Formats: sequence, structure tokens, C-alpha cells
Amino acid sequence: MEQLMKFPKSQSIAKLYFIAAIALFVGQILFGVTLGLQYVMGDFLFPEIPFNVARMVHTNLLIVWLLFGFMGAAYYLIPEESERELYSPWLAKLMFWVFLVAGVVTILGYLLVPYATLAEITMNDMFPTMGREFLEQPTIIKIGIVIVVLAFLFNIGMTILTGRKTVITLVLMTGLVGLAVFFLFAFYLPDNLVLDKYFWWFVVHLWVEGVWELIMASMLAYVLIKVTGVDREVIEKWLYIIIAMALISGLIGTGHHFFWIGTPGYWQWLGSIFSALEPIPFFMMTLFAFNVVNKRRRDHPNKAAVLWALGTAVMAFLGAGVWGFLHTLAPVNYYTHGTQITAAHGHMAFYGAYVMVNLTVISYAMPIINGRVANNQTSQVLEMWSFWLMTVSMVFITLFLTGAGILQVYLQRYSDTPLDFMVVQDKIVIFYWLREVAGIVFLIGLLLYVYSFFAKGEEVETVSS
Repeated sequence: MEQLMKFPKSQSIAKLYFIAAIALFVGQILFGVTLGLQYVMGDFLFPEIPFNVARMVHTNLLIVWLLFGFMGAAYYLIPEESERELYSPWLAKLMFWVFLVAGVVTILGYLLVPYATLAEITMNDMFPTMGREFLEQPTIIKIGIVIVVLAFLFNIGMTILTGRKTVITLVLMTGLVGLAVFFLFAFYLPDNLVLDKYFWWFVVHLWVEGVWELIMASMLAYVLIKVTGVDREVIEKWLYIIIAMALISGLIGTGHHFFWIGTPGYWQWLGSIFSALEPIPFFMMTLFAFNVVNKRRRDHPNKAAVLWALGTAVMAFLGAGVWGFLHTLAPVNYYTHGTQITAAHGHMAFYGAYVMVNLTVISYAMPIINGRVANNQTSQVLEMWSFWLMTVSMVFITLFLTGAGILQVYLQRYSDTPLDFMVVQDKIVIFYWLREVAGIVFLIGLLLYVYSFFAKGEEVETVSS
């Protein structure tokens, strides 16, 4: 039996964050399936759950559970990388419950109270921040999020400062600090609509196409070091190059959101040129993952975690890179912005880059926290089935939305006799039905992922006591 070296006891705090992340992920997909039905059955669950409310819950749960995953990953890998216990385990537990309660209260507020009433009772008129997509949270909740994140950064920052410093923790900390800094733009709500949209993207774009990429790359690098045994120096060199390209292309690439909102014309050039470079770091990440796995010095028993790691690199490149590039040039985006092509890119990019990297770390770390090197064979087979069900169904969701988007662009915007929006929606409804079927398969895959952690079977290896 291969045995693991002892790990810092405070790593087990990550388990709380991982369990909450997966529970919220299930909720997000349930609301996603509900939204899919509302696309084709407009009165489904109306007026109990209107479309706009379901959409707020779906997108907010996405953001919150991904943040839980990032925080759990940090609490797991930073003590090990720093070779010391977490600076303040009790603070990590306290902030977990504060964040979870704030998230649940926010979702219940969306579901039980009209949004205008929610804004009124949370005194949004005194300090208005509500009403923008992804940032619908009441101001008091936003303040709570800032407090939680500051406490989190203090905790992991002190752990790093008083322990070993590695490239992985440096990159991860940089990404997490960037996440916190750019969220502060959620508190800036100018009266001018152009300025509002301009700075709104400072949160949304600079998160998902900027600092989150640093978080993703460091998490992926950590897992690859653990499951392959490849020299840390090799992986760190890849990491430096990837994050440099991600920041160079991603920061100025924000301009592809500024094409048609009333900003100066030079953004069409800047946005197009630098956005065209954005697939490069994701392609490099794919090469990096497969190169490292091919050069592995050990055959790690956690096959599922290796599969998730490779899948992350491939799907991130396809979703964020290829599908992002499809409509990122200004002359193309002129016709495609705001269509189902945008939705196709968004779904595969979020899944490939951030959902899968969280599942990668959870797949690797949870067995170790529970005292095993890897889950049993039965559990891993079920988990790998869940990988393929979720990944293949997400590919089909993306393809169906792409088909809907192409037809939508032609019929509504490019044709010599353009049709009205709702007329076009009726003509592409078959794509929405197919998307709904794929979404249900995705939900089945997710439930199988959850079940895989409870499946009984022959144990693989045990952690030394």
C-alpha cells in the first residue's frame, strides 16, 4: 500500500467549502433546467418563479458556488504549499458560515420578495448598487462579501507570509487579490449608462477573463504536480508563461465589450486585436496539461482527478478560446452580440474553465481529507461517467445554442428582410428543446458526481496515520 505523507490538519476546513460549493452547484443547475423549460413553455412556474428571478438565481448561484470552490481550494493547497497550518482555522470556519448564510438569504430574497421591494428594504436608495446583471445582490450583502473576502485574504496571506513561498501560492494570491479589488467596482453605479456598462465589465470581464485565469492556472498546476510527480520547476515555467499571456490579452481584451456601448472607436481595434490573442493562454494550458501528464513519474491512483485535470484544459480552450474567438472581432460582433452565440460561449467557457477546475481540486482533495489517497474503484468509475455525461452534454448545449445563434443572426440581423425578435424565437424553438434535453442529461451527470463520493467498493489506498 502506498502511503501519503501527513498533511496539515487545517486543510480539512476545505471540506466545508467543497460541500457547500457542490450543493449550490446542484441548485444552480436545477434553476438552469427550469430556465430552459421557461424558454419553451413561457408560463412554466409562473408567477411563482418568473423568468427574470430564475435567471438571477441561476447566475448568482454560479458565482457564489465558484467562489466557495476557489476559497476551499485555497484553504486546502496553501497550508500544504506553505508547509504550515492555516493561520486562523476558526476565522476560516466563521467566514464560511457568514458567507453561506449571506448567499442563502440573498437567494431567498430573490425568490420570496419582489426585486423592487428587496431594494427598498435593504436601503438601496441610500447607496445604490443593485440592478446590474451578476451584481444584483443588495448593497448590504455586497458589503458582507467584501468583509468575508478581506478576512479570507488576511488568513491565507498570513499563512503564506509565515511559511514557504512557492510560485503556485504567489499566482493564486495574486488572482484572489485581483478578484477582491475588481469586485469593488460593483459599488460604483454612475448615472451615465455608457459609464455604467464600461465599469460593469471591470468586474465581470476582468474576473472571468483576467484574474480568475490566474486562480484556475494555479489550481490546475497544483493538482498536476500532485498526480504526475513532474518537477515543480517545469510546471512553474509553464505557469509563468500562461499567466503572462492571460493578463496581456485579457486586460486590454476587455475592449471587446466596448464595441457598441458608446465608447470611442479605438476600442474596436484594441478589443479585436487583444481579444484575438485570448485563446493563446488556453491553448498553452492544454499543451501544458497533456505534456505534464505524458511526462509523469508516477501513475496516481486517482484516475478521476487526472481526467478532470485534462478535461479542464481542453474544455477551457474550446469554450473560452475557440467559442470566444468566434464572435470577438468587431466586424463579426456587430451581428452576433447579444444573441444565442454569446450564450453558447458563456456556457462552455464557464464550465470548461472554472466549473471543471473546481471539480478537479474537489476530486483530488476530498478523498485525502477523508483519509484515502483516492476514492474506491466503483466510486471513480461513477465519477468518470459523471465527467463524460456532464462534458458531452455541455458540448451539445453549446452546439445547440450556436445553431440557434447562427439562425438568429441571419433571420433577425443579416437577412435582407429581417424578422422580428419573437418571430425568430419561434423559428429556433427546436434548438431550445434540444438544449433542454442536454441540460437534463447534465443534471443527471452532476447527481452521479455527488453520488460517486458515497458509493461503496474496494478501497485503493489509505493515508498514514
